[in-house]
Amino acid sequence: MPHTQPIKTIPTALIVPCGMNCRLCVAYTRKKDPCPGCRGNDSDKCKTRFACRIKTCAERKKLKARYCYSCEGFPCDRLLHLDKRYRTKYGMSMIENLLAIRNHGIRRFVHAEAKKWRCPGCGELLCVHKPYCLSCGKTWRDPVKNIVRKEDE
Repeated sequence: MPHTQPIKTIPTALIVPCGMNCRLCVAYTRKKDPCPGCRGNDSDKCKTRFACRIKTCAERKKLKARYCYSCEGFPCDRLLHLDKRYRTKYGMSMIENLLAIRNHGIRRFVHAEAKKWRCPGCGELLCVHKPYCLSCGKTWRDPVKNIVRKEDE
């Protein structure tokens, strides 16, 4: 049965320089000691989050750019590596996210993300790192083939 609850909003501050949507990250969604997101306070994060070389990129900071697509070297090797890993393991592309933000704006992007990452079972936002919904347990992605399952499967 299709869900009828309203689409959840995603704060634009949770879309970080590399194009990751922190709202979909397992570290952000966990119950105990959740990460505040890459743009959040560094004192509340584990070292890998506040020492991220993409987040702390000197070139992007020199340009005072909010997102990596503003850099002349876009996409850099670090971003290409991260993008490949996320496309392969989670079916998500940081580079596609950044191009969508550049071409259509952040507000349109977060609206599209809220629809795209909505659980087909309960309507809650999914976690990109898990093949099942953290709210209702419905499997939405085949963890082996990395294929998004259709609502009726």
